[in-house]
Amino acid sequence: MTVQSETSAPMTRDSIAGGIAKTAFAFRGYNQKNLGRTPELLQHDVYGPIVEKYLALGSEICSEAMGLKVDLVERVRSRVEPDLQEYHEAITLVAAAELAQIEILNSVFDISLNDADMMYGFSLGELTALVAGGVLTMEDSISIPLQMSRDAAALAEDVTLAILFSRSDKLLPRENVRRVCAQINREGNGVIGVSAFLAPNSMLLMGQGDTIQRLKELKGEITEERISLRVNDGKWPPLHTPIVWQKNITNRSQFLMHTIGSGFTPPSIPLLSLATGEFSYDGVNTRDVISKWIDQPQLLWEAVDTTLLRGDDTVIHVGPEPNIIPATFSRLATNVQLQTKDQFPMRTLSTIVRQGWLSAILPKRANLLRAPHIRHIVLEDWLLDCDIAADDGE
Repeated sequence: MTVQSETSAPMTRDSIAGGIAKTAFAFRGYNQKNLGRTPELLQHDVYGPIVEKYLALGSEICSEAMGLKVDLVERVRSRVEPDLQEYHEAITLVAAAELAQIEILNSVFDISLNDADMMYGFSLGELTALVAGGVLTMEDSISIPLQMSRDAAALAEDVTLAILFSRSDKLLPRENVRRVCAQINREGNGVIGVSAFLAPNSMLLMGQGDTIQRLKELKGEITEERISLRVNDGKWPPLHTPIVWQKNITNRSQFLMHTIGSGFTPPSIPLLSLATGEFSYDGVNTRDVISKWIDQPQLLWEAVDTTLLRGDDTVIHVGPEPNIIPATFSRLATNVQLQTKDQFPMRTLSTIVRQGWLSAILPKRANLLRAPHIRHIVLEDWLLDCDIAADDGE
């Protein structure tokens, strides 16, 4: 999505190193822009060799899966964004950049993901998190999506993405949206489905043909409250929707999963799956959970809610120019501030959310009051702002 990150954090060398026990790592997924600041990291005296290593490994995996020559190192050096026809390169670029950032944090700063409280990833980010957490190898995590990438990109040509959101204080009824989508699908003029639940009042949908327009016409059957549908002009591979059934992507991917060699260990820290909204990976069911990941909506709101509920005070955003997860947190923080400014002085509110004993006896939804106080760190910005000299990294 073309949402600008609104997160900010003190970008100092010590802003993470003080401890990450109450930190969540959030891995971004595919976007129309996927380079971010990876070219700067590649040029860095200390970070560059690590970034190049992962880009080269990704190039090798992608070349083998696609049967063509891929050189991500040269692409990043040239600062050329992959387009939809190069979706396979975009997938690999994001995964390689994320894994490089995690290794830099570990090897240069001695800060380990394994010491954090939890992690999750949006779309492709979940597969990368499985690698970072020691569940899958990089090859196993992306080789199957790569083999499906041509069909996924082809489906995107007839797919429109839109965000459905409520302008009132009422929640969007998920089941009503699903029901209306099913009604549209039975008309036989294309398939529409929810791709992500962003918040209780907003969700992403993808639809073929005029199905998005049909949903707009049927908004009154979802709720009597005022809701809006905003169309995105870009083209998006329709993962996490039943549209992928048309190319048998789900079944083909599930069949290929039998051949991967890794996936028999639990994650090194709790990994919340956005396919299930729970900490589902147990070392045995990796293939089962990933099979749901392919065509089920991304439960991003469950990840945001769980981060707040567990008392984490920092979210580290991994990947090139992350936006959808930071933007979701940012909107929530703004909404909380607007809702509470007339009820509590901000100083009083700050005291309430920092008193653990009081939060424990407040209703569960009180965890949302913590949203404005979560510190967000975009990892690529933090790494570059630290400006480590070559001899410091030795």
